[in-house]
Amino acid sequence: MADTVTQATVSAWLDSYVQAWKTYAKEEIGALFSEDVVYYYGPFHEPVRGRAALVASWLEQPDEAGTYDAHYEPVLIEEDRAVTNGRSRYFEQDGKTLKTEWDNVFFLQFDAQGRCKEYREWYMERPKR
Repeated sequence: MADTVTQATVSAWLDSYVQAWKTYAKEEIGALFSEDVVYYYGPFHEPVRGRAALVASWLEQPDEAGTYDAHYEPVLIEEDRAVTNGRSRYFEQDGKTLKTEWDNVFFLQFDAQGRCKEYREWYMERPKR
C-alpha cells in the first residue's frame, strides 16, 4: 500500500481485525498496527499509544471465546484513510442466544505497509427487539 488503500485491502484488514479479536494472539493483534499507532477506544477516552501498549490493552480483559462475533465493512475510502461500519454481537454462554449487539464506526488511517496507524472507534448499543 503506497499512499492509498482500496476497498479490498480495508476489507482484508477488517477481517484480520476480527480474527485477531477471536484469537487474542499477540502476533495477530500486533501485525495489524504500526509501531507508533494511536488507538482511541472512544471519542472521550485518551488514546493508547504504541503497538506494545495496544497489544497489552487488548489482552487486559479478553472476551470469553465463543461468546462474540463481528463483521465490518468499508463505507468510505480516501487516500490512506477509511471509514467503516459494522456490528459486534455478544452471546450468552451457549454461544447462540444473542445478549447484546453494537453498531460500530471506525475511522482508520493506514501506513505505507498497510498497518493501521490511527484508529478511532464509536459504538452504540442497538435497541433490543
